[in-house]
Amino acid sequence: MMKKRSRLIRLLRVFVSRRFNLHLDKADEEDVVMSIRKNSDFVGANLWTLIFAIFIASIGLNVNSTAVIIGAMLISPLMGPIMGIGLGLGTNDFDLIKKGLRNLLIATIISIATSAIYFWLTPLHDAQSELLARTTPSVWDVFIAFFGGLAGIVAGTRKEKTNVIPGVAIATALMPPLCTAGFGIASGNIYYFLGAIYLYFINTVFIGISTFLIVRFLKFKVRHFENQAYEKKVSRYIIGIITLTILPSIFLAYRIVDKSIFENNARAFVSQEFNFKNTQVVNRVFKYSSGGNEVDLLLIGYELPENVINSIRARMKNYKLDDVKLIVRQGLNARQEIDFSQIKASILEDVIRRDSSAGSNTTSANKLAIALPDLRDELRALTPGLRSYSINNVIRYRMDTLRNDTITQVVIVSAETINAAGRLRMQTWLKSRLKSDSVNVIVQ
Repeated sequence: MMKKRSRLIRLLRVFVSRRFNLHLDKADEEDVVMSIRKNSDFVGANLWTLIFAIFIASIGLNVNSTAVIIGAMLISPLMGPIMGIGLGLGTNDFDLIKKGLRNLLIATIISIATSAIYFWLTPLHDAQSELLARTTPSVWDVFIAFFGGLAGIVAGTRKEKTNVIPGVAIATALMPPLCTAGFGIASGNIYYFLGAIYLYFINTVFIGISTFLIVRFLKFKVRHFENQAYEKKVSRYIIGIITLTILPSIFLAYRIVDKSIFENNARAFVSQEFNFKNTQVVNRVFKYSSGGNEVDLLLIGYELPENVINSIRARMKNYKLDDVKLIVRQGLNARQEIDFSQIKASILEDVIRRDSSAGSNTTSANKLAIALPDLRDELRALTPGLRSYSINNVIRYRMDTLRNDTITQVVIVSAETINAAGRLRMQTWLKSRLKSDSVNVIVQ
């Protein structure tokens, strides 16, 4: 019995070592180092490619086009210097670390400046959903950057290059945060800038750490110097750089995880405990800070008695919110701070949630209820002769079927003639801007 067990364990070890052996199909170490060194440079073609990619990504964020943003990430050469830093840390190559840091700093500054120039010149100044998504990093961004970096360096050390590197460039998304930072500068919004730089820093640090780990695991040749004193000095510098890189990343990862847990618990708490027939939560703010977390709620409708609120507050421990401060604004306090857009959004969200399983007529009604943006400035830039415009969602009753659908109808009154090509161009832009599949443009 013991012999069978030991034989089974031995076979299992052989199977695992063969299947998960990273040394199989490993490229020549000198070729890998040379390739990463070359990609760490930002001169000539690499620099121009970066600038063009930044413009493409900025346009994609500006018009909220996911496909354009993905295309820009595929073009971007930003992974090069980050992997160069990780390789330098793993092989004690201080010159490569300095080269990678210098080129990464240059690339970062140029990227932010380029995107800031674009967003300063563009007539479209609204922050779209794709852009807003890059201002609030979450714990998932940490995992994506780390595992994406692992996949990238493993692919980079293979003899045959695959489509892994482009996939890593898309997944880790280094370029969109830089473009968002440029938007923050152009619009004067410091919070957008800081949030985007925060996400970029997370991606950069964890890609570098994953590169360092794989390089050490694959036992790349560590650099030694003739002067032992100089070698020790370089080793101390590298250990210091690794420490300064890893410690903040651990702290950042902890903060992101802790914030995500707090927000998830707070959402569950509000959803379960403030579910009243005659009282509606129209706005909720979850404040996460080192000074103490807060759940700030704005209520309308029937005022909850103090004893009910105290009872709810006592149940916060069931949601692991023991030390969280609960602020409930209702009655006079609510009326002083109320924002009717919050009420509309809350009611619409509630209606859509309750009627999501209904038929196409309900869906059309929900679409009709969605507020349409003010496009005056944008249309004025696109149509110099614009005198007025009207826009609304209408239900189209189809005679050939029993189903109805909703279209967005835009009526343009212009002093200048708009030809068929101009009308088509405007219709295409409106579909993207309004996120609507059906847009009918009428020119008068």
